[in-house]
Amino acid sequence: MNFLRAAIAISIFATFSTSFAGTQSVPPDDEIRKILAERVGENEKAVGIVVGIIDPQGRRIISYGQRNAGGARPLDGDTVFEIASVTKVFTALLLADMVEKNEVALSDPASKYLTAVAIKLPERNGHLITLLDLATHTSGLPFMPANAPPFNDPAAAKYSTGDLKRYLASYQLTRDIGSDWDYSNIGYWILSEALSARAGKDIEDLIRSRVLAPLKMTDTDFELSPKMKSNLAPGHDSALQPAPAASTIPIYSIMPAGGGLYSTTNDLLTVLSQCMGYEPSPLAPAMNVALGNRRPVQPGNEQALGWNVYGNGDDQVIFRDGSSFGYASVMAYDPKARVGVVVLTNQVGDVGDIARHLLRPDFPLAKPANTKHIEITLDPKFLDSYVGRYEAKGEGSFTLARENDFLTIESPADWGLPKLRIRPESHRDFFATELPLRVTFQTGSDGKVRSLTIYPPRGQKGVPANKLAADK
Repeated sequence: MNFLRAAIAISIFATFSTSFAGTQSVPPDDEIRKILAERVGENEKAVGIVVGIIDPQGRRIISYGQRNAGGARPLDGDTVFEIASVTKVFTALLLADMVEKNEVALSDPASKYLTAVAIKLPERNGHLITLLDLATHTSGLPFMPANAPPFNDPAAAKYSTGDLKRYLASYQLTRDIGSDWDYSNIGYWILSEALSARAGKDIEDLIRSRVLAPLKMTDTDFELSPKMKSNLAPGHDSALQPAPAASTIPIYSIMPAGGGLYSTTNDLLTVLSQCMGYEPSPLAPAMNVALGNRRPVQPGNEQALGWNVYGNGDDQVIFRDGSSFGYASVMAYDPKARVGVVVLTNQVGDVGDIARHLLRPDFPLAKPANTKHIEITLDPKFLDSYVGRYEAKGEGSFTLARENDFLTIESPADWGLPKLRIRPESHRDFFATELPLRVTFQTGSDGKVRSLTIYPPRGQKGVPANKLAADK
């Protein structure tokens, strides 16, 4: 997901450049509410979506659904959500502010600041990883450490910073530094460690004091205040069951600067208001640094510090999204039209298409996924027929394994997804709860399983946007 391979698939980059064809009017509130109702489902009582709009006419909030099961409180602009990888915008702003104040330079090797915290970084062809490489996902480092157990494995509870440091010390880069974009949570962890070491302060406190406070984000933090906790919308997985907070899972709690913030629609609209110049910001120079330094992703699509930039010239949209075990989030704006959008939901998935549609109404909305999965019971011995390695042309292999009385699936390494348990809803169809991923098995004339079709989670970085087939 964005935090867990969080949201913007490479395929969507190309869609942006072809679909963003000039500024258009944001749809009216009634139309937006209809979109949200269709996405949430009219009968759901535990999940919802909040949309915030800011434009020359001011701010407005549109919401649909509930913040938790059995509760009568609707979602509003002060409802608290995990914002996952949207956090990276604020980590990058800290970097930009330190650059603007001449405390660090983007060209500085990260290793310059990491000796004191015993982090050894790989090198390649005589080049060192710089702060700019880390902030623009061009360091060549992988998405997540390969030595981290799946989050639902009991061993995951013991994963430590020391384990991550040992992984980095032995990692060998497979591409030249600065040459290619490849989304990396590890990169943002290293960036945060370098900034923390340079300032001599904890990274959470640095972001609080130098970014959140100047931006007047009073309901945004890495930890829930009593007020924030009372306004929290609990997260839900793809089966609409309660989902764990990312901060409770060690591998993710190690990396708060990559995806650990909670926030509200109103706080994020305040950020957009300052980004677009509706109100003055003490971080305006840092904002310019953040957007003024970019690396290419695809033609017409660039990675700035923290932000993704789609389009060219006056036809640009500044975009950042995130997804965790139980939430999805987007913050985006059109700098020319001075229109900004925030979309937050307390269900895992992707709401990026909603934000894109609101800024560019000719951008199509995704068809709502079927989340009404009902698990059935299969004889554990029957599961053995699904076990094996399945090869997908151009993507790699999927490994299906039986663990006690259930099946697990491991996706190609560059997908960046954890090993997932998949649950049967028929003899052919299985689903995951942690991510909106589905698997359908096909049999040959002899009744044996020969292939499968993967319906991957929409918007995961490095993951195809469409279904794909794999043969056993």
